[in-house]
Amino acid sequence: MTEPSNIRKVDKNTNSKTMILLVDDEKNILVTTKMRLKLFGYENVITASDPIEALKIFKNNEGKIDLLLSDQKMDKMSGKELMEECLKIDPDLQTIIFTAHGTIEKAVEAVKAGAFSYVEKPINHEDLALKIEKALEKRQLLKKVADLERIVEDQFHFADMVGTSPQIRSVFRRIVQVAPIESTITIYGESGTGKELVANAIHFHSPRKKGPFVAVNCAAIPETLLEDEFFGHAKGAYTSAVTSKVGFFRQAHKGTLFLDEVGEMSEAMQAKLLRVIETGEIKALGNDHVHKVDVRLIVATQRDLGKMVKEGSFREDLYYRIHVVPINIPPLRERKEDILLLMQHFFKKYETKMGKDIKRIQGEVIDSFRAYNWPGNVRELKNIVEYLVAVSTGNTITSDMFANTSLAKNCLPQKKIPLRQAKDQFIKKYLEDLFRITKGNVSKAADSAGYYRADFYKLFQKYGLDPKDYRSNKKDVKTDNIYAE
Repeated sequence: MTEPSNIRKVDKNTNSKTMILLVDDEKNILVTTKMRLKLFGYENVITASDPIEALKIFKNNEGKIDLLLSDQKMDKMSGKELMEECLKIDPDLQTIIFTAHGTIEKAVEAVKAGAFSYVEKPINHEDLALKIEKALEKRQLLKKVADLERIVEDQFHFADMVGTSPQIRSVFRRIVQVAPIESTITIYGESGTGKELVANAIHFHSPRKKGPFVAVNCAAIPETLLEDEFFGHAKGAYTSAVTSKVGFFRQAHKGTLFLDEVGEMSEAMQAKLLRVIETGEIKALGNDHVHKVDVRLIVATQRDLGKMVKEGSFREDLYYRIHVVPINIPPLRERKEDILLLMQHFFKKYETKMGKDIKRIQGEVIDSFRAYNWPGNVRELKNIVEYLVAVSTGNTITSDMFANTSLAKNCLPQKKIPLRQAKDQFIKKYLEDLFRITKGNVSKAADSAGYYRADFYKLFQKYGLDPKDYRSNKKDVKTDNIYAE
């Protein structure tokens, strides 16, 4: 049979593995459409004229069918109902509904319920082929994200981002969800939490991974040099410009540009950044030639950009341009269950790098790492581990090696105190904090502690506390708790 001249050529090798379930109670449509699909390279097409039979076929091929093509109006079950039953089995299934002119409203309802699109009868097979391609692209994207998410479940780190806590797993999942898309990402997190690592992971798992990844710390560049660094300059643009220079945007062409500490930009530079985002065009200093740049932008900050907008120190229009997909990285003190894994990861890394052989880490060292609040987050932990490995002379890491580190003043005491004494210290501090919060109001304090007032009197008297001392802030209450986890 000779192919019609208007048949759109498709790579048959690409489509040969695709499985399509075609359902219509008009058998001539089944035959014609299957023939057309074969011309487009879709060899693996299963047909059914009965939606109940089609559902059985789908169940028997669970996870294998990529696309459902179904008529909307059929006896026993509508196309929308068939799709909904199939989606219960495979939520990533893509569906295209065939609809007659009088049932378009029902087809639109099917799209709202999860169908990819619909095609009016009589079927325009060129239009159908285009929609099939788009639907299968979405199917492949969803499968890729699912595969990456399974990797996250099986493993517990991206590069130096290590952990199994719910907080860091949430970050891992967000990375694999947003990596394949082109949206601008804003990463929020304290210093040392790993914002650049997250940006790098997004780039590595994106379609741009073969392109450049350019990281820029906006806070480290003097304001007078920002425009030059971002957009470059032509030779002779100013006295010392003896050669031309390519700026960060052109360096990142076809790749990812990561702007750390974007909240430190001046208002003038914010306006220039906004213009590039909106137009995709830059001009180097001293040159009127316009360069088109294709860059995926990821920004990061430890500041609250929303608050800065309200205060007038950050442009609202730029904020909405970059705040498309936010990612919040938790500080290490909020995921302390990851500390031991991070220790193991970095000790192994620096042992190998320095040619050391660490066989044992003293219990007091581990206790100190867990108890410390890590204001410098993972970066601080990493640096301390590197220091401990560097100064080690044997195969054991001990707490007396903490000198010259932030753990020296914050580590747990070597000698453990009796449990009763620790309990008394905890109760006394609890009562002190309670009186401080209630400003010495005994009734409120007793109610908060779940005690009767009379019993509560005996309790705070036992620990030598006087509520009057807290009514006018006479007492400087210590809030340090060396036993806090």
